[in-house]
Amino acid sequence: LWPWLLASSGLSALVQLVTLPFFPDSPSYLLIQKGNEEACRKAIRKLWGEGDHQAEIDDIMKEKAAAMTSTKSLRVLEVLREPSWRWQLYILITLMSTLQLCGINAIYFYSFEVFHTAKFEEYLIPYVSLGIGSCEWLSSILCSTLIDRFGRKVLLLGGYTLMCSVLALLTMTLSLQHQFLWMHYFSVILIFLFVIFYGIGP
Repeated sequence: LWPWLLASSGLSALVQLVTLPFFPDSPSYLLIQKGNEEACRKAIRKLWGEGDHQAEIDDIMKEKAAAMTSTKSLRVLEVLREPSWRWQLYILITLMSTLQLCGINAIYFYSFEVFHTAKFEEYLIPYVSLGIGSCEWLSSILCSTLIDRFGRKVLLLGGYTLMCSVLALLTMTLSLQHQFLWMHYFSVILIFLFVIFYGIGP
């Protein structure tokens, strides 16, 4: 039934494809991007019902005026040369690099081997792998509730610190797995912890 499970992710895309044509465009998009005030009024009436929505339209017009005065289109090289945006670029490049190099892909790649070495039955390994994916999904949901309370910086620093500690322990347990039988199971637990910290942090 694995093909059906994988195909089920297309169900939400199908629902979106069928339902999205019946939803109105965003009023601010229609007014700011398209410049179509009548379509904007129609969309507002469809979303909020009949009534006088001039105050909302005035707010969108103020937003449009602010956007026109504060922004200008820049090419990629101009963005790279702009000194006022240099630190934002450094932070963005650092975040994206650490996200790609944090080890999550290696964990997913080698987890099958770790489960196999831990003497899991062949038919159980796909379910354990599914458990890892579920842990990442649940921890990502948990992250969305924690981010407002603790902020991105705390979650990123805490997540990477815990992931680093787990990787150090995992390296140790994989080195000692032939000496102690219980090390295999400890490695499996560490893989789950790593994925949870990845979902909550980065």
